[in-house]
Amino acid sequence: MVVALAVTGGGGQYNGRMTWFVVLSCMMAAMGGVIFGYDIGISGGVTSMEPFLKKFFPEVYRKMKVDTKISNYCKFDSQLLTSFTSSLYIAGLVATFFASSVTKVFGRKPSILTGGAAFLAGSAIGGAAFNVYMLIFGRILLGIGVGFANQSVPLYLSEMAPPRYRGAINNGFQFSIGIGALVANLINFGTEKIEGGWGWRISLAMAGVPASILTLGALFLPETPSSLIQSSSDHDKAKQLLQRVRGTTDVEAELEDLIKASSISKTIKHPFKKIILRKYRPQLVMAIAIPFFQQVTGINVIAFYATLLFRTIGIGESASLLSSVVTGVIGAGSTFISMLIVDKFGRRALFMVGGIQMLISQILIGGIMATQLGDHGTVSQGYAYLIIILICIYVAGFGWSWGPLGWLVPTRDSIGWTKYYGGGQLYIHIHCCTNISKHALPFEGRDFFFFGGWVIVMTAFVYYLLPETKNVPIEQMENVWKEHWFWAGIVGEEDEKIKIQGV
Repeated sequence: MVVALAVTGGGGQYNGRMTWFVVLSCMMAAMGGVIFGYDIGISGGVTSMEPFLKKFFPEVYRKMKVDTKISNYCKFDSQLLTSFTSSLYIAGLVATFFASSVTKVFGRKPSILTGGAAFLAGSAIGGAAFNVYMLIFGRILLGIGVGFANQSVPLYLSEMAPPRYRGAINNGFQFSIGIGALVANLINFGTEKIEGGWGWRISLAMAGVPASILTLGALFLPETPSSLIQSSSDHDKAKQLLQRVRGTTDVEAELEDLIKASSISKTIKHPFKKIILRKYRPQLVMAIAIPFFQQVTGINVIAFYATLLFRTIGIGESASLLSSVVTGVIGAGSTFISMLIVDKFGRRALFMVGGIQMLISQILIGGIMATQLGDHGTVSQGYAYLIIILICIYVAGFGWSWGPLGWLVPTRDSIGWTKYYGGGQLYIHIHCCTNISKHALPFEGRDFFFFGGWVIVMTAFVYYLLPETKNVPIEQMENVWKEHWFWAGIVGEEDEKIKIQGV
């Protein structure tokens, strides 16, 4: 028997309630978010640990400790160091293309299992690394794991969740990323204090814990009803599972829509040709724009290099790691708040509030960095703490808006991975190169102005072009576009039956 939560309700005409079966399944699957967040937190932390730098990146260590004449913006400028950070994301980009096919043909469960196993292998190799090549190889395996998990887990959560609570459950993926980053920051803060200089090995190897949970848990996860319908013409098994996850025997309406959606998808022989058709223009725009905008908020630069940024402005190694813990707590907390309110206030409201909050904090941080941090030296203690506070405000704004909603609204694609890689690979190098002239505005200041400009663009985009989708089942999203003031003129207002004949 399935035990249901106290809160019940359905989306649209569907019956059902939030059951513990769904909650536990989604909690297990969301470990895919934990491994991603853990890697973001760990990679940023270990690259600030002096024993780690001394062993694998001695040139960076020398510039940081010995070379007092080098610019603040060039201390961490190393293609080898950025390759360590970014190799995961280029591997994730490549893995995403394979993961998409695996998820479609074999189901969500095998894709999640593959991701967990690859991440587990990568964490073992990273923790045991004795040279930088072994370290980067481990990162590549981590990237493969994250690529598979990030492709399949959000889809799994969306398909398992009742429409009414789809926003909250899907936001749980970003919450899991925040939890993973927070745990990583706490571990970094502890391992940095281990005498002997081997604490970084624990930090890297501990990634195997969430990876093990995901891998073992995936063995017991049920497939989603949608996946069962896609892979088999016998729908009885899908119906039984749908009755179990919804906590009711009356699931005919939802089952009928799932079967209809699956039938339509099977007739599409060339999906990339179909998606560029006029009737699918809104979906195409959102699938590209939302992931792109999420990356140009600047959050991943902060996530990767927050600890290095704190060190640049004069905060010590231990205090920098502690500051990252604080931002991690705020990020996870704000995402949890988003889970509670997203299905009440809607996506658009959170996008708008979070965008304004991020914009104000970015302008203030950029102004302080531009006027107070020179090519050498640090800012005053007061300004350093003010920057930390403003970064916390920025992280909170992202945590209840573009962080979780960037996964909830669109179907993720390779756009996000490309931006991850580009940001990680180029940030520090551009940092150094654009500050050779003493008359140049410090790039860290320009960074925040640059990302703030994008926040203005994306907030306007949401206001004018993104319709509200709360409580709308995935199978009925087509009607939302037909009723929107802008998209209605593109997709057509007539409510005709879809007859796709393969292009």
